Amino acid sequence: MERISDIKINIAKKEFSSRLIIGTGKFENYELNKLALEASEAEIVTVAIRRVNLTDKSLPKLTDFISPKKYTFLPNTAGCFNANEAVRTLRLAKDLGGWNMVKLEVLSDEKTLYPNMIETINASEKLVEDGFKVLAYCNDDPVLCKILEETGCSAIMPLGSPIGSGLGILNPLNIKLIIEQSNLPVILDAGLGTASDASFAMELGCDAVLANSAIAEAKYPILMAESFKNAVIAGRQSFLAKRMKKKVYASSSSPLQNLISRS
Repeated sequence: MERISDIKINIAKKEFSSRLIIGTGKFENYELNKLALEASEAEIVTVAIRRVNLTDKSLPKLTDFISPKKYTFLPNTAGCFNANEAVRTLRLAKDLGGWNMVKLEVLSDEKTLYPNMIETINASEKLVEDGFKVLAYCNDDPVLCKILEETGCSAIMPLGSPIGSGLGILNPLNIKLIIEQSNLPVILDAGLGTASDASFAMELGCDAVLANSAIAEAKYPILMAESFKNAVIAGRQSFLAKRMKKKVYASSSSPLQNLISRS
């Protein structure tokens, strides 16, 4: 039987076995976050530097439950609305934990949480100049994604739909175009609601997916985390298997030779 061997994903010159990234926001507590992470078998976790306690010893700290020695922390700039805020936040992250691989997220407004692409591009240029490995959250616009690649980003992270909406992938055509033109890893970020959304993203050819709300806001987050793990694996395998061509008309699944005569 033919076997197609998969290879690890390479992001910013680091290899990872899992193609699922999960967040550390919205979970009821850090213990639940830890258990969901373990169930997901993800190796990268996003950390909102402006919103997660990393230093105050009087309060529970993320690092008491999820070790940056075991997992790769991906600091992000959630809550930033201009390039200067984002750059300042990630420089702080580098000072705190020496983190060099970062997720850039510059938002346009608090209602839609869509990326402000002008500020995102400006911030990416500054961060790349500073030596950061930038994974850029962005709109599902192939033209703007190409500009981000040209600024020197390490990965492109187009949204599937608005952050936390659970609407899934609203524009698969654009995601496909982004994948086809990109020389960087394409990581589907934002809007996933359930495991089938993650599988669909991988079937389109995404290199990885990021899920936060879909897992944290599920009734049973640990079970949902495991389902996402399986969906990402299945979607990747389906992509590598190269699906059958779609046809306008039916095609018999049984051979037509040696049919028994009807007469």
